[in-house]
Amino acid sequence: MEREETTRQQKVGRQIQKDISDIFLKEARHLVQGSMVTVSKVRVSPDLTFAKIYLSVFPFDKGTAILGTLKDNTSMIRYELGKRVKNQLRTVPEIAFAIDDSLEYVDRIEKLIQE
Repeated sequence: MEREETTRQQKVGRQIQKDISDIFLKEARHLVQGSMVTVSKVRVSPDLTFAKIYLSVFPFDKGTAILGTLKDNTSMIRYELGKRVKNQLRTVPEIAFAIDDSLEYVDRIEKLIQE
């Protein structure tokens, strides 16, 4: 059974979402390889030590490659995140990236409807 996120988890998640987006725009621009990468949501563990970051990637076929690159560079991204959240959080959460394929799913459904 999945528990409802607390207000604190939601606030921390929104802050991490904003900061990771900023990191992709500035420090990690080379990692997204010219694709459009959007941080769609962030789920934070109840003890705030782990954050799962869901990404939407366009074009869809580059998602796996970009996910691999980000996983290889997680420590650098976490370091940049730490510089931004050091005054709000006691510890910088461990981060993991995942592809949010909901937009791809919607696109596939629209194509099927048009046929």
